[in-house]
Parts: sequence; structure tokens; C-alpha cells
Amino acid sequence: MSEVVSKALRAQIADEAGHRCGYCLTDQRVSGAQMHLEHLFPKARGGSSERDNLWLSCAWCNSYKGAQIEAQDPVTKTTVALFNPRRQDWFEHFVWDKEGVRIIGATPTGRATVEALKLNNPYIVPARRLWVLAGWHPPRQKS
Repeated sequence: MSEVVSKALRAQIADEAGHRCGYCLTDQRVSGAQMHLEHLFPKARGGSSERDNLWLSCAWCNSYKGAQIEAQDPVTKTTVALFNPRRQDWFEHFVWDKEGVRIIGATPTGRATVEALKLNNPYIVPARRLWVLAGWHPPRQKS
């Protein structure tokens, strides 16, 4: 049976997420593409469509994440949980490179998430360069 998320709940989550992807921070207003509702613990693994298991994700991050919940940290070679944008602070796990176009993992969770979700894929990095030129990127921590 498919669970339907109400428009009101979707709007609430979008507001909580600042209309940005929880993984790469792409802003819906900059990308021009509607964000997906991401199941943090995937439905394929028994996750629900309740508020606490939902966040916004861009199409790229959502498609690369799929049903993954953990990945290998390329530095320590240990398997760690993927970043959870609802429960963890992005700026504790990731930083922007000096150009503001590539995401660098600052923790095992951050590094594993960068690799697993291909946060610097060859399609998004050129777009980020244009967004930097326009002054729309990189996103800053909310105040």
C-alpha cells in the first residue's frame, strides 16, 4: 500500500529544509527543479512516510542515494551511516572547496556521503560554477 504525503506536510518539510537539498544544499529556486521528498530510512527497507523520516533532496542526490543508509569512508575504510539532514548539521560534516563548487567531507560520515551520493558529479559542478558567478552559491549556514 502506498502512503500519500499530504500537501501540507510536504510544504512543512520544504520550509524546514529551506527549500534546499539536505545533502548538497542545492536551492530549489536556483536549480529550477522541484525537490523530491526523500525517505531518510528508505521505504524499500521498511521506512515510513512520516514527517521524521522525510526531508528534501534534489533529483541527483535522491537517485544516487537509492536505498543506501550507509557507505564506506574512503579514508578509514570503515562503514558508517550516511549523513542525515534532519538530525545532523551539514556544516559539521562538510565544507566547500575554495572555489565554492565542490563539497569536501570533513568527517567519516561526510566523506562516505560525498562518495555514495556523488555530491560532486560531473553535471552539478559546472552548474555550481555558474551559480558562484551569479552570486547564488555556495549556500551559507543559516543564521
